[in-house]
Amino acid sequence: MEQIKELIENAWDNREALSEKPVREAIEQVIEELDKGRLRVAEPDGDGWKVNTWIKKAVILYFPIRQMETTEVGMFEFHDKIPLKKNYAQQGVRVVPHALARYGAYIARGVVMMPSYINIGAYVDGGTMVDTWATVGSCAQIGRHVHLSGGVGIGGVLEPVQAAPVIIEDNCFIGSRSIVVEGVRIGKEAVLGANVVITQSTRIIDVSGKEPVEFKGFVPPRSVVIPGSYPKKFPAGEYQVSCALIIGKRKESTDKKTSLNDALRDYNISV
Repeated sequence: MEQIKELIENAWDNREALSEKPVREAIEQVIEELDKGRLRVAEPDGDGWKVNTWIKKAVILYFPIRQMETTEVGMFEFHDKIPLKKNYAQQGVRVVPHALARYGAYIARGVVMMPSYINIGAYVDGGTMVDTWATVGSCAQIGRHVHLSGGVGIGGVLEPVQAAPVIIEDNCFIGSRSIVVEGVRIGKEAVLGANVVITQSTRIIDVSGKEPVEFKGFVPPRSVVIPGSYPKKFPAGEYQVSCALIIGKRKESTDKKTSLNDALRDYNISV
């Protein structure tokens, strides 16, 4: 693997090397390893996560070595450089029409894909539900037994290569129409209410104590989060700006597969 890594790093600095057979084979092998889940763009590293930038480089370099191809699925036609993922029955994945995943995305046994989309480089671990019209962007990392509710948007990232992907850790519940982008990390067992939007610049404010505590780019484990706003002055006047409010913690007694309403009921919140 170190030899493959070296070939990819050299090709990243010298794109003319993409015409060389050993380089192309190295890129193809990395994408296959991603598809099988044996490599990951990002992986747990103690209490944090490590980004494997050379693997992201391989994903980016995969596009210029591929040719556009037409794929027919029944009456549907697609025209793209990246083939669709196959052999779901063998992999133990339930796929409801019209769910799609690109080759190079890992989808573990027990995942359920309602009509949804999973992009190349993504990692979706076992027992996760990708609900209707949810999207998992390139290189996003989704943990075990996560519920991505209807219309959830999990952002993708390829460049800059050093940027961390979006990470949703184990047993999280992401409410309908929520958006998590720009490498935000959602800690284990967190619950996001419907319509929560979190970017790297979003203020995440814990209002459950006597004094507010602010986070950016990270939602602590077991947090229960709802949409909020705060006043901000502009040249034209004072207006409300969106933020995310942590209103409490998911209780130890709460089932990890609880519905969003059950998780919020403890706080007399309905969203």
